[in-house]
Amino acid sequence: MPRQELTLKQQQRLSPLQILTIKLMELPVQELEQRVRNELEENPVLDDTPDPDKERSDDEVRDVSLDEIQEDDYVPAYKTRVNNWGKDPRPEYNTFSVKESFSQSLEDQLGFRNLDERAQMIGRFLIGSLDSDGYLRRDISSLVDDMAFRMGVNVSEEEMEAVLKVIQEFEPAGVGARNLRECLLLQLDAKQPTEDVKNARRILEEQFQEFSNRHFQKVMSRLGLDEQSLKRAMACITKLNPAPGGQIDDSYNDQAQQVVPDFVLSEQDGTLSFTMPRFNIPELRVNRKYAEMLMEAKNGSSREQKEAVTFVKQKLDSAKWFVEALKQRQNTLQKTMQAILDYQHDYFLDGDESNLRPMVLKDIAEVTGFDISTISRVVNSKYIETHFGIFPLKYFFSEGMENSDGDEVSTRELKKALQECVDAEDKRKPLTDEQLVEQMTKRGYKVARRTIAKYRSQLGIPHASWRKEI
Repeated sequence: MPRQELTLKQQQRLSPLQILTIKLMELPVQELEQRVRNELEENPVLDDTPDPDKERSDDEVRDVSLDEIQEDDYVPAYKTRVNNWGKDPRPEYNTFSVKESFSQSLEDQLGFRNLDERAQMIGRFLIGSLDSDGYLRRDISSLVDDMAFRMGVNVSEEEMEAVLKVIQEFEPAGVGARNLRECLLLQLDAKQPTEDVKNARRILEEQFQEFSNRHFQKVMSRLGLDEQSLKRAMACITKLNPAPGGQIDDSYNDQAQQVVPDFVLSEQDGTLSFTMPRFNIPELRVNRKYAEMLMEAKNGSSREQKEAVTFVKQKLDSAKWFVEALKQRQNTLQKTMQAILDYQHDYFLDGDESNLRPMVLKDIAEVTGFDISTISRVVNSKYIETHFGIFPLKYFFSEGMENSDGDEVSTRELKKALQECVDAEDKRKPLTDEQLVEQMTKRGYKVARRTIAKYRSQLGIPHASWRKEI
C-alpha cells in the first residue's frame, strides 16, 4: 500500500510590488518614461493633468487626491506624488552615440534581410553560437544536431550553410568565419579589388601556411611577387581584424546606438557628485469621476455599485504599487551609483584607467546592502555621462590582480600597460608572449604567460609572428 507523507516546503514568492520594482529597475531612463506614460494610459484612476487647485477657487469642484480617500472609503491611504525627479515640465535629453551589443547588432542586420521565418530562426541560432570574437568554432553537423535536440527543429546542413553565408556578409566583416584564414578572406571580399588586395587574397588562398610561418622568400618565389608587392599585400593583411567580434571583453563593438545617460557626473574642485536626468513625472491623482463613484458607493448595496467599488480598489492598488516601485527604483539607483562613485573616486576625477580599482558586483552589494542580483539589474543598460566620456556602468567592474608591491590593480590597467608594450616594440622583432611577460614584470605587474595571451586576444593584438614587418 502506498505510503503517504505530509512534508512542509518553504518557498519565497515575490509580491506584486517587488516584481514591479524589479521590472522598473532594469529600464533605462527613456524606457522608464514610456512605461510611466503607458501606466497613465492604462489606469483610468490616475490623472496627470495640471493640478486644478492652482487654477480654481476653493468654491469650484476639484479633483480628489488619493490621500483624501481613507480606510473607511474602501482603500488604504498613501501618497502618490513623486517629487524627487525634478521640476522640468518637459524632458530635456542629451542623447549620445555609444556602443551596441555585438549579438544585437547581428540580429538587427538579420532582421533587415528578406528571409522567411525558418531562415530567421536558423540565423538567430547561428548568431547565438558565435564565440565572443565572432568565430563559429563548431562544425555545421554538430549545430544541426544541437538545433534538433534543443529546439526540436530539423534542418539540413545545406540550409544552415546557406544562412551562415548570409551572416558572413554582415558587419563587421569577417564575422561567422570558421578559422582565421576564412575570417581574413571574408574581410578582403569586402574591399575594392585593387592589385594589392588581389595579391593579398592569393597569399591567403595559396600560401597561407608559408605566410603564417613568415617564409617570405618562398611566398615571393611561388607567387612571382617582388619585395615591394609583398610588402603592400602584407600591409592589406595586417590591417585586417583577426577578432571581428570585438577587441575588448565586454562584448561591445563600434556599432552606434543612441542612449540617454541615466546619471550625469559633476566635478567641482575635486568634489564629485551626480544627478539623474530630469523628466516629467506628474502628480498622480484620482480622476474625479472615479472618486465620485467611490464616494457614492459607500452607502450603496447594489451589485453594480459593489462591482464598481471593487474595480476602483484594484486600480488604486495598482497605482499605489506603481508609485512605490518608482520611489524604490530611484532610491536603489542613487545608492548604487553613489557607492560606485565612492569606490572609484580617484578614477572619476580624471578618467585615468590606472586609477580604476578592481571591483565586482559583490563589492557594491556589501556597501549598499542590496543583493548582488539587484546590483546587476541596476548596472545593466545604464550609462553615466562624465567629463571624459559616456560609459556603461558595467565598464567600471573588473577583476583584479596583484602587482609586484602586493597592491591590487584592475585588469583594465594591465591591458593598458600591455598595449603600451606592444606599441613600443620593434616591429621587425615583435615581442613574444614570454618577452611581454618580462616587459610587464619590469613595469611592476606580476602576470603569467597564459594571461598575456588571453589579454592580447581580448585587445585584438595578433601573435608576434603576425605583427612582424619586413
